[in-house]
Amino acid sequence: MKEMIKQLTELHVGKVKENEPLANHTTIKIGGPADLLIEPSSVENLETVMKLIKEYNVKWTAIGRGSNLLVSDKGIEGVVIKLGAGIDLLEVNGTEVTVGGGYSLITLATIISRKGLTGLEFAGGIPGSVGGAVYMNAGAHGSDISQILTKAYVLLEDGTMQWLTKDEMEFSYRTSVLQKKRPGIVVEAVFQLYEGDKDSIVGKMQQNKDYRKETQPWNFPCAGSIFRNPLPNYAGKLIEVAGLKGHSIGGAKISEMHGNFIVNAGNAKAQDVLDLIQFVKDTIYELYEIKMETEVEIIGRK
Repeated sequence: MKEMIKQLTELHVGKVKENEPLANHTTIKIGGPADLLIEPSSVENLETVMKLIKEYNVKWTAIGRGSNLLVSDKGIEGVVIKLGAGIDLLEVNGTEVTVGGGYSLITLATIISRKGLTGLEFAGGIPGSVGGAVYMNAGAHGSDISQILTKAYVLLEDGTMQWLTKDEMEFSYRTSVLQKKRPGIVVEAVFQLYEGDKDSIVGKMQQNKDYRKETQPWNFPCAGSIFRNPLPNYAGKLIEVAGLKGHSIGGAKISEMHGNFIVNAGNAKAQDVLDLIQFVKDTIYELYEIKMETEVEIIGRK
């Protein structure tokens, strides 16, 4: 690893940090250290990083803005690649939008709405990066990324870059092919939007933002929705009816605003969150015989 770090530094690929606490890079403010955290300053430097990772046969993990993510207290082995500044281009060509994987989804939705383009209003209150949103097919208010994505430029596990069409992304509820079958990083995404009435688009997006502020606990560190909705039921409602709102383990607490959110109420550990997740799973199954599945991505050393 030392020789690899030396090469990365000499090549000026971006920020390179050893033993970096990932609590500094997740919205729930939880997570042990990454052996090595790299923030590439360009797509070209990202490619260089991946070539070295392959050359040295090092494990790697990609993150964006750290929402919808729970990192183990023991951290992550190998290299963590963080996509942000440098992987954040934005090009608007008529109704077609090309955007970098490190771009803020909320910022993108705001800019696009002001241009009178419709299709991204659902994303107005979703934190995180465009790459992460495509990776997990983020959605809200009856729509999701699969409704607007044309294709994605993906850096695959073997270090090669490839365009994947919407069909090749194999989208389903909060899932894409990149989560299991073809591990990779979304470097760019191309969205097909439509012209609409600017005032109504901006109004709708603001309405979605306001709804999130009123119903979700973003004033506390959290990771977003913890569970997938076991349709036709809704995770938050099941948890609320079961009387679990406010239940806590260690520093982790089920939000009193929304049952499907676990907040870091004070120095929570990942294990506190995991124990609380298991408690909810056991309780809901015991009461309703419904198996709850996590939406939050859980990564890192066991």
